[in-house]
Amino acid sequence: MASIADQVAVSSHATLAGAQRGAPAAPPPVRAKAPSGERELRLDLFRGLALWLIFVDHVSPDLLSWFTIRSYGFSDAAEIFIFISGYTAALVYGRAMLKSGFVIATARILKRVWQIYAAHLLLFMFLVATVSYIAVGLDKPFYAREMEIEEFIRQPGTTMIQALLLRYRPLNMDVLPLYTLLMFFLPLILLLIKWRADLTLALSVGLYVASWKFDLYLTTYPHGFWGFNPFAWQMLFVLGAWCSLGGARRIAWLISSPVTLWVAYAYLLAAFCITLTWYFPQLGFLVPRWLERLIYPINKADLDVLRFAHFLALAVIAVHFVPAGWPGLKSQWLRPMILCGQFSLQIFSLGVFLAFAGYFLLMETSAGLVVHLLVGMLGILVMCAVAWLFTWFRRVADKSADPPGSTTASG
Repeated sequence: MASIADQVAVSSHATLAGAQRGAPAAPPPVRAKAPSGERELRLDLFRGLALWLIFVDHVSPDLLSWFTIRSYGFSDAAEIFIFISGYTAALVYGRAMLKSGFVIATARILKRVWQIYAAHLLLFMFLVATVSYIAVGLDKPFYAREMEIEEFIRQPGTTMIQALLLRYRPLNMDVLPLYTLLMFFLPLILLLIKWRADLTLALSVGLYVASWKFDLYLTTYPHGFWGFNPFAWQMLFVLGAWCSLGGARRIAWLISSPVTLWVAYAYLLAAFCITLTWYFPQLGFLVPRWLERLIYPINKADLDVLRFAHFLALAVIAVHFVPAGWPGLKSQWLRPMILCGQFSLQIFSLGVFLAFAGYFLLMETSAGLVVHLLVGMLGILVMCAVAWLFTWFRRVADKSADPPGSTTASG
């Protein structure tokens, strides 16, 4: 987390909070900053990794998920995706707000909100059409139940209206509605960070606590709750924005401390031992009864504090092993993952659809481990190929753009 912490892509971002209230600007961290306009490849790398992990968890949750982090701790790739989304959004649109003002930055943010919303609806139509054809046309109603679209088949008109309101969604389509809502409130978040950065983070934590104490949530149609409670998950998004705009630089000393690193190792080990008892009941003696009563349930929808702490521990270790300027970021082996991270919205949407396609294939063939692995690898290869294609399109567009120096933000 802080990694990404002590290197802010444009040095003026670190002074965003102080500039608005007239405080003297902090001197730019010359040795830590990246040249203006240069992408922070660590963000792309870890976001690409999150996209791969999300796909693998969805395509074969009972087998391939043994190769992802969710089987070895409390958190999973969703925390990585939301945190980096907040970090990147603040990095891009915080710069726009500093340069062009609140109104222009808000207009750009709302344009991005529309893009995310449109991508969600397009994915919804493709996924629902495919599952409906399989369930009705091929007479396989199991998939309608599995993907939670039975209500759509019964009442397509009503459910389409609810889908437009982000209240109805099939299985595995909870992330983009959350992302849409968080981005919608980004102008307010940036404005508050410009006013009082630390107070903004404190308010976010307060809302997180209130969501638990007062049971705050949003409902879905026809019944149920958002799979990612925005009142809770906003804390990760705001934390990412806070880190991006100078917060991480201020706590870099804490993140780089050997004590913090060893605490992170210890927490991950404890989480690993507890997680093993979920899959191997004979290891239940590792978790005393009093501890079970204290920690369970570890709720994903409301971002349980143990999940949040697990993400922070992973982030500390990731920063330690992938510091700023890490030579591996230039490796051709990691290039596909980085490209996927640079087009996160497109690749995430593609990954959700590919996950169902792969799941359908695996279920229909009663495939073994080898086929599961092949389907998982093939899906990732398709995602990488599409990311490369988008990169090529962007390169061609940049060459023909007028003026050629203009830049836009992807992901």
